Amino acid sequence: MDATAREIASQPDVWERGLSLADEARAVLAAPGERTLILGCGTSWFVAQSLAELREAADLGETDAVCASEYVPRRRYDRVVAITRSGTSTEVLDALRVVPAGTRRVAVTAVTGEAVDDLVDDRLLLDFADETSVVQTRFPTTVLAAARAAYGEDLTGLLADGRDALAAPLPVDPAAVDHLVFLGTGWTVGLAHEAALKAREAAQAWSESYPARDYRHGPVAVAGERSLVWSFGAVPASLDDVARSAGATPYRDTRDPLAQLVLAQRFAVALAAHRGLDPDQPRLLTRSVVLTA
Repeated sequence: MDATAREIASQPDVWERGLSLADEARAVLAAPGERTLILGCGTSWFVAQSLAELREAADLGETDAVCASEYVPRRRYDRVVAITRSGTSTEVLDALRVVPAGTRRVAVTAVTGEAVDDLVDDRLLLDFADETSVVQTRFPTTVLAAARAAYGEDLTGLLADGRDALAAPLPVDPAAVDHLVFLGTGWTVGLAHEAALKAREAAQAWSESYPARDYRHGPVAVAGERSLVWSFGAVPASLDDVARSAGATPYRDTRDPLAQLVLAQRFAVALAAHRGLDPDQPRLLTRSVVLTA
């Protein structure tokens, strides 16, 4: 088994450790009443989108999510949270450097001793969820598990659903798919974006992602018989009919959305194998984007 597949398979056990840190996560991620911005790049940006939705839904305060490379300090925040597995991504560090004085800066990371340490006031360290793979899997899902517990969500069944997703058959044979579409709603829109990114990173696949109801506002036009339309969370069942009308195969299940993402990660790795690609060596990608001046 390659490193990416091992890290995917480890997720329920790693989540269990993450859930035990709910109090620590609450201290840095909940901050009731504070106006909060969450930053990240790539996978971490999609996690930020999900966290922003979850935090507002928990009535903890106004929360925005911004891609770190697009951050401009125009709005006032009480707290800025940067998600950075490596602690070295240039755009995240640059964003933290221009956060206005008086704003509390927080990092969620998998490492210590990196440049981000000198730029933040607090951190949530998830070093047990760190990865050797370039393609992120267990770190982002553990961030989400810990945060959901911190926000007061009942996660009974999460670990069992995660283990079930590891044992379940794939929805379709990867050889039958040329085009993937991932749909989400609320906090699972971020998961849909992340699933699509996994398919691109690991398998160089044509993959798209949308807020679910927006799918019929144009994107369905490119779906066909070799398209798989995969729903996360409480996506309206009527959208399965939209996919079928285009000749595509719809897929959904009733597991916790994080477990649904595990199955999508497994599918991305299987699709890579079908295409003769190594997900441990993704094309043109590195563990952290570090830019020179």
